[in-house]
Amino acid sequence: MSPKFEPPELNKKAFTCPYCAAYAAMDWQSLATYGQRIGISWKPILIATCHHCQKEAIWLNEEGYGVQEMIYPRSSTAPLPNPDLPDECNRDYLEARSIAESSPRGAAALLRLCLQKLAVHLGGNGKNINDDIAHLVQQGLPARVQQALDVVRVVGNNAVHPGEMTIEDKPQTAIALFGLINLIVDNQITQPKQVAELFSNLPDGAKSAVAKRDGKA
Repeated sequence: MSPKFEPPELNKKAFTCPYCAAYAAMDWQSLATYGQRIGISWKPILIATCHHCQKEAIWLNEEGYGVQEMIYPRSSTAPLPNPDLPDECNRDYLEARSIAESSPRGAAALLRLCLQKLAVHLGGNGKNINDDIAHLVQQGLPARVQQALDVVRVVGNNAVHPGEMTIEDKPQTAIALFGLINLIVDNQITQPKQVAELFSNLPDGAKSAVAKRDGKA
């Protein structure tokens, strides 16, 4: 499975560090300046220090302007792709990740394209993503994975052709789509590969006995 990823968030006690990628506790400090006339003046700047690598991330907290974000390092809050994501999908995923904060709508559209390519890898023909999902369901796709596919499909479609959902109002929805892509890959590619590798390492006698039991040549 992919490593645990907890997106960075203002004042969150622990998340995946943008420097060392470890899931670690964070110490938060607010910045202040001192002037003889005004005394202490608190600034809308906070520092998060990682317990694992001791590096500091700088956050802006301008609540009045609706801005609460990490300004250094400039790192996406979206999770990295599952290592088993096919190469032809990986490029779209990483491009979407690079713009997830600045353009949630663009990221959702790119992830919809990523999903269309992934569906082909899973057995679809790539002509119509909805038809591909229906085909995968007929082949026994788990309901949880079908729902993940449809969420990415519908949100991605609405990013290009506005409908009932306005993703600009809910940027965290775009971030959540990355996790759904990784869930699909983990269920349909990573887990079967891991099971196949473990089974292939069984003694030949045990594998022959299984084949005989199941009526396989």
